Amino acid sequence: MNMNNIRNVVIIGSGCAGHTAALYTARAKLNPLVLEGHEPGGQLAITTLVENFPGFPEGIQGPELIDNMRKQASRFGAEYQHGHVTSVDLSQRPFKLHVGHQVVHTRTLIIASGASARWLGIPGEQALIGHGVSSCATCDGFFFSGKEITVVGGGDSAMEEAMFLTRFATKVTLIHRRDQFRASKIMLDRAKLNDKISLLTDTMVEEVNDVSQKEVTGLKLRNSKTGKVWDFPTSAMFLGIGHIPNAKIFEGQLDADKDGYLKTHNHVFTRVHGVYACGDVQDRRYRQAITAAGSGCMAALEVEKFLEEHPE
Repeated sequence: MNMNNIRNVVIIGSGCAGHTAALYTARAKLNPLVLEGHEPGGQLAITTLVENFPGFPEGIQGPELIDNMRKQASRFGAEYQHGHVTSVDLSQRPFKLHVGHQVVHTRTLIIASGASARWLGIPGEQALIGHGVSSCATCDGFFFSGKEITVVGGGDSAMEEAMFLTRFATKVTLIHRRDQFRASKIMLDRAKLNDKISLLTDTMVEEVNDVSQKEVTGLKLRNSKTGKVWDFPTSAMFLGIGHIPNAKIFEGQLDADKDGYLKTHNHVFTRVHGVYACGDVQDRRYRQAITAAGSGCMAALEVEKFLEEHPE
């Protein structure tokens, strides 16, 4: 192994957490390599107006915010590479990453691979993301103030989304494909007691309308028991069916919870020395751009400290 080819730090992922980690490690003269992954830019890349990221009083488009972060990190020497990590070996340092046919060795690793929203996979859904279809009530709920909207799901995530959205919407219809909810009793009871929430069970969403108008105008629904199909007017569809952390390649090497989110202690430390996790791949609670950026900063500072203490 040519020691000159070993990177100081490799960052997996190019969302808020990854770009922030790249900025901090680049300014520390660590020459980070950022592997952009199969979803460059993360969830912000498919978000329209972002109004809750500090420093932008008029808001900023998600892709523009991500592009600015990338340019800022690149200015200080961060190197970006297209590619998806297919396997890793964290059993010894330097760590070994397989990126297609390429093998990358690194002294430290920052995992910022994020989490992907679960989608229904129905007509109109992907085309209307950011135009009434959303997987983040906290991010987009404000845009539907005074309107009637829907939430799809049957677990605690869906209940939380529905209750949060009642702050803005005049009515929230919670659609679930089964007749029984998976949510905990306390969460379900809270939803039932909320006058703004209506429950629609045994119902599946078959299509999101209207792509031709470039906004959500309604849903095509089907009763899962009777087969009845009808159109349901709504201004937005929020998905409350969870996220999938992009952490499968670390199975057996890093600790994860039952849903696959990487476990960390002291914010960003994994159980392998020199490996840190930040952003949505380990944060199942907040999942915000600003919290992802903050944890990316933490991971970068820990990498800098680790390399100072292990200067091989």
